[in-house]
Amino acid sequence: MSDTKNLDLLHAIDGVDALKRLKTSQLPELSQQMRDYLIETLAPIGGHLGAGLGVVELSVALHYVFDSPRDKIVWDVGHQAYPHKILTGRLQGMPTMRQYDGLNGFTKRKESEHDCFGAGHASTSISAAYGFAIGRDLQHQHNHAIAVIGDGSLGGGMAFEALNHAGGNENNLLVILNDNEMSIAPNVGAMSSYLARIITDKNYTHAKEAAKKILNKVPAVFDVAKRLEEHVKGMITPGTLFEELGFRYIGPIDGHDFDTLLPTLENCKDLKGPVLLHVLTKKGLGYEPAEEDPETWHGLGPYCLKSGTPVKNANAPKTYTQAFGDTLIHLAQEDASIVAITAAMPGGTGLSKFAKMFPERCIDVGIAEQHALTFAGGLACSGMKPVVAIYSTFLQRAYDQIIHDICIQNLHVVMCLDRAGIVGADGATHTGMFDIAYLRCLPNMTMMCPKDEIELTHMLKTALEDIDGPVAIRYPRGSGLGLESETPALIPVGKAEVIEQGKDGLIVSVGTRFSDAKAAVETLKEEDKKDFALLNLRFVKPLDVDAIIKHLPKHKPLVVVEEGVGEGGIGEKIAVEALKSGWSGAFVHIAMPDVFPEHGTQAEILRDLKLDKMGIVEQVRGVL
Repeated sequence: MSDTKNLDLLHAIDGVDALKRLKTSQLPELSQQMRDYLIETLAPIGGHLGAGLGVVELSVALHYVFDSPRDKIVWDVGHQAYPHKILTGRLQGMPTMRQYDGLNGFTKRKESEHDCFGAGHASTSISAAYGFAIGRDLQHQHNHAIAVIGDGSLGGGMAFEALNHAGGNENNLLVILNDNEMSIAPNVGAMSSYLARIITDKNYTHAKEAAKKILNKVPAVFDVAKRLEEHVKGMITPGTLFEELGFRYIGPIDGHDFDTLLPTLENCKDLKGPVLLHVLTKKGLGYEPAEEDPETWHGLGPYCLKSGTPVKNANAPKTYTQAFGDTLIHLAQEDASIVAITAAMPGGTGLSKFAKMFPERCIDVGIAEQHALTFAGGLACSGMKPVVAIYSTFLQRAYDQIIHDICIQNLHVVMCLDRAGIVGADGATHTGMFDIAYLRCLPNMTMMCPKDEIELTHMLKTALEDIDGPVAIRYPRGSGLGLESETPALIPVGKAEVIEQGKDGLIVSVGTRFSDAKAAVETLKEEDKKDFALLNLRFVKPLDVDAIIKHLPKHKPLVVVEEGVGEGGIGEKIAVEALKSGWSGAFVHIAMPDVFPEHGTQAEILRDLKLDKMGIVEQVRGVL
């Protein structure tokens, strides 16, 4: 790492105009200073370090050659956009990355005019950039539209749909394939294998164009030559697939070499129609720990700058993700029909250990959530027990598959929704706020919400052994309560757990808001002399209406606490059932409002949304 005091070039960059005033000979040093700055700045706060380090030169070259924000640069997912943020005037804000009231960890339109399209999920960039291209042409403008997409994201079905659409037309569009052989985990599938086989032929593109100019004058000869060219390309050249889709393929080129990057991008500016530029980069480049373990260093918390060791609390309780992964291993040891499925997130969803123990029964489908769910449906029909481990917000991408391919056929597919509720630093794109609302309305669905990590293990066993049909279990990011482990046991399907009896009202807790709801009940008892009954709902569907009505005093407050949207949440259903029973007290629905939350720590966001203990107490007191 360079002397951290020598950041003169970097601190002179207060926007893209300052970058363009540099000589090309200064760009390598600027890139080194950017790497040093990112490594040092993110150490105390964490973030998506590896992805950003891999695209430093590419980011510099793009902003040096193109004219953002007039030219539209769309970053797929956006976690690799830290260098882009630095170059577009946000250097001073980098220490606030992913912090409360700080910079967003992804591209965000309201943060900068240079973030022309917001992101957070994969495979969206080509579609968005092509939208910019068509909009430009319809308005008779002349700017460039550029999509920067990783090889992992290129495996997503949406990316193929966009390539198929754009390649069938003549609108100018530049797709830059950032190939580092990684998404979050190592890539899988045929596209990954195809890219890995690509060989470099620097003279191919120039030779082909020169030959066309000559042969165009002799149509018959050109027809024969074109057929011959396609056969030869299939044997020795890399871009056959993309060219068959209608793109002019260029590359692969070294994504860390300005002598190659700059002239290639300049030439791409003048090419007509859809162009795909294949750029080879190394994820985590410039920081040895990130280079050696790019999966861990894709996104992480604080780390020791010198050793590269993530800073972890040795006494932290087991996370919900770990509890899920360990329990699945335990159950799979006893049941050979259990199969785990992940969409490119084995580490994030807790399946890495499972994959090592049962490699044939842990299937990574890549960034292909729709395929993952229908694939799970096929497995279920074959007699297996598929468990799809997926983030709540990523499951949204497969909603039609859940309905059409799983629920209508009443297939036994278990969906384990990690990162349900407030996620914290990753903000709105990763906040699992809709799953209760969009799953509870589906026929044949069973949905569970554990109050703690132990109950999660019981629910997983119940889902696999005692329910025949679609099941969803939602649980949050982060540590559990540190409870002693228990052997997973079956729980009664559709039955709530009665925690406290009370005559002054009823609080229904949904999922892991339970600890705060219980603390609120205790505070109301001690300070307000009010005895509230407390139910741990456990099952969002089927709903234990009998338990709710039994413990709800006729004219006293009914309080529902759920870490999901209020609109369509389970609180609405509970209120309807209470009214049907003749209840006439005050209703307090403590849920997420009809807005997308900002980023910050989970505690900060829960506080703002009044979903913590004091927020619950305050809202209940409002109706006493």
